[in-house]
Amino acid sequence: MELRAALDTNRVSDLFQGDTALAERLETYDEVWVPLMVLAELKAGFFGGNRQHRNERLLRELLAKPTVRVLLPGRETAEQYARLFVQLKRAGTPIPTNDVWIAALALENDLFLVTRDPHFQRIPQLLQGSFGPAM
Repeated sequence: MELRAALDTNRVSDLFQGDTALAERLETYDEVWVPLMVLAELKAGFFGGNRQHRNERLLRELLAKPTVRVLLPGRETAEQYARLFVQLKRAGTPIPTNDVWIAALALENDLFLVTRDPHFQRIPQLLQGSFGPAM
């Protein structure tokens, strides 16, 4: 079984804080994707924080791994976003805009979303969890 996942911002931050269990788990993945929105959220945090150079170095190291790539949105992502936005609005359970985009990318690309954010559970068609799919 091929293991493919997208990382949410909080899990990348966990990696940068030394979460060795997550790092070891991700080493077993065939593909690890960092959605563009996650990259933007990380960069915003770097610019607003006091460890920008350290975090930039850690991000470069993460993105240099052969299994890790940045996931870019396209036209289909916009379609997925629109469907999710309406689904969540109708259910009265909106989530932050960037997270709708992240979920749309994960759904579009059939990726497991590695996250700690419980609000992603409001999207039942999204496969997600803190460590990724069971092996």
